[in-house]
Amino acid sequence: MKILFHPDRADIHLSNVLSALSDPVRLLIVSNVNNAGERSCGDIGVPVAKSTFSHHTRTLREAGILYVRVQGTQRILSLRKDDLENRFPGLLSSILNAFETSEEKKQLLNPEQ
Repeated sequence: MKILFHPDRADIHLSNVLSALSDPVRLLIVSNVNNAGERSCGDIGVPVAKSTFSHHTRTLREAGILYVRVQGTQRILSLRKDDLENRFPGLLSSILNAFETSEEKKQLLNPEQ
């Protein structure tokens, strides 16, 4: 089984976090995990192919935003809130609050409109 890389708290860098959160699909993934708590990849509905979803979760994991654990054939996602709050107080909650009311989120969830 492949060992998944997760940066230590001290190795989470602001530029990596902001870069990872600059994509609307990744913001939607983080928002879903934030709102629902720990989730398996299959439980998160995003408008992209599985391979693209895997790329996005890897980017979020390597930036230090998500923790991914393997449970059998599933990958379980959780948000590294404590680590992010320790490194950058208020950053994640500010970004997620802005995203929740954004047009980007509405467009991702309702692409026909």
